[in-house]
Amino acid sequence: MSEAVFSREAGADADLVARLRAGDEATVSRLVNRWSPAMLRVARSFVDSPQSAEDVVQDAWLGMLSGLATFEGRSSLRTWVFTILVNRARSRRAREARTVPRPLLGAQDERAADDWPAGPGGEASRTWSSIGVTCCSDVGPESVALSREVLLELDRALPTLRPRQRQVVVMRDVFGMPAEEVCAVLGVSPAYQRVLLHRARAILRAALAGYRGG
Repeated sequence: MSEAVFSREAGADADLVARLRAGDEATVSRLVNRWSPAMLRVARSFVDSPQSAEDVVQDAWLGMLSGLATFEGRSSLRTWVFTILVNRARSRRAREARTVPRPLLGAQDERAADDWPAGPGGEASRTWSSIGVTCCSDVGPESVALSREVLLELDRALPTLRPRQRQVVVMRDVFGMPAEEVCAVLGVSPAYQRVLLHRARAILRAALAGYRGG
């Protein structure tokens, strides 16, 4: 990231944090509406139920609001919030693992998902950063219907990914986060992040190819 870009983002974050600390409810509401969908998807990759994921997201927002006084700006505000989310999700998963035993079949299936081969030609240059957004250049009824079907198929394929693969592809390709931010949130190296993203994209490409071929 260039120094100029970092300076602009840091300035925007400082203004945002100031408004949040002042108790600006409209700013809180906008932020919750903007980031919660991504947070819910990421949380869902850690825990076993939608309700648990919703609880994790709510807990993360409460943690953010209660911790604003200690936020020092050493990372972006979004990185900090998502780091809180991941920590809360990991704690929730550990708590649930102590009370609800996981089925052996599920564990075996999860391991197998990581062994799927990469697609031919390596990573595709196109990603799914536009999931949930209709392309303004092609909005005919048939195109819109097809786009929705494709997005639904991708949504069905996401749970087949290993949790860490799903976390990376959701943050990178669904919500457009930069690689360095994903690495910071998940605590992984750039190289490992690239491997996870490559494998996740390969699985999703295979699912989409099967849909089109079927």
